[in-house]
Amino acid sequence: MADEELFFGADDEPVKDEADNSSVEDAAASDKASAEGGGQESPETAKGEAKEAEEAKEENKEEEKKDDASSELEARYMSLYAEYDNYRRRTQKEKDNLYADAIATVTKEFLTLIDNLDRAVDGAKKSDESSLDKVIHGMELVGRQAQDTLTKIGVEEIPAERGTKFDPNLHDAMMHVDDEELGEQEIAMVFAKGYKYKDRVIRHAQVQVAN
Repeated sequence: MADEELFFGADDEPVKDEADNSSVEDAAASDKASAEGGGQESPETAKGEAKEAEEAKEENKEEEKKDDASSELEARYMSLYAEYDNYRRRTQKEKDNLYADAIATVTKEFLTLIDNLDRAVDGAKKSDESSLDKVIHGMELVGRQAQDTLTKIGVEEIPAERGTKFDPNLHDAMMHVDDEELGEQEIAMVFAKGYKYKDRVIRHAQVQVAN
């Protein structure tokens, strides 16, 4: 109250300065105007929101493109996988057929040999001492026929005669022996013949190695 300026009218009643009341009213009006204007967006704010909306739209388009590309890649992968699976099955079938054909071809070549072996056995059962030479000769013929059959299908006998140099790639040393007639690491005796197909050893020759 001490700071307020008082005026005395005709009735000597003190009154407050009217200028102060108008200042308060102006401030209230200003606050109201500010409050009412707060619901309206400024042009800058509107532009910013429009830009964000456009960016979000572009991001959505990019995501859709990525999804489409991913779906296309998946479809291509499934197609390639199906083609590979068909190729694998076809190759396996061809491999099985090739193996079956090889077995059939080899078996066919040995059928005549088996027939002759059966005939030789039947002849040996009916033979006596006087016909023993004929039985032996018949067995020798069957043996030569077997060798011819192996040669026909491409199988070769591995050289392993007495005096042949021992080769661990072709021969299997079953025993060692000292033999003055032979040199170092030479074959002294053959226990079982060896065979190979081209460069592939089917069975190593089983031999006795000297010195």
